Amino acid sequence: QVQLVESGGGLVQDGDSLRLSCAASGRSFSRPAMGWFRQAPGEEREFVAAITWNGGTVYYADSVKGRFTISRDNAKNTMYLQMNNLKPEDTAVYYCCWRPSAVASTSRAAYNYWGQGTQVTVSS
Repeated sequence: QVQLVESGGGLVQDGDSLRLSCAASGRSFSRPAMGWFRQAPGEEREFVAAITWNGGTVYYADSVKGRFTISRDNAKNTMYLQMNNLKPEDTAVYYCCWRPSAVASTSRAAYNYWGQGTQVTVSS
């Protein structure tokens, strides 16, 4: 089992920034890829960003490119999502996820473990 705990969500205004964190613990796997997805009310969970084990390759949804930055600190078993210039349409519950592969994926089905989510609300 892998436990993932997200933090850093909150209520902000249009144009503000937030930094989400995801702390991983539990099952040992040497090179897991990780990602962020989000789910707005009444919507499907959608891909936001993903990162390979060594951080060498990252992927972003078109809607967040240029505004969000994914990163990780493997020494701390923690992944981050820096979100700048937030917009009301970014309002959602943000979930981090983990897969036992060094290769990241943009597919929800590729991830084995998920956190409980953290709410991000952007007011206009």
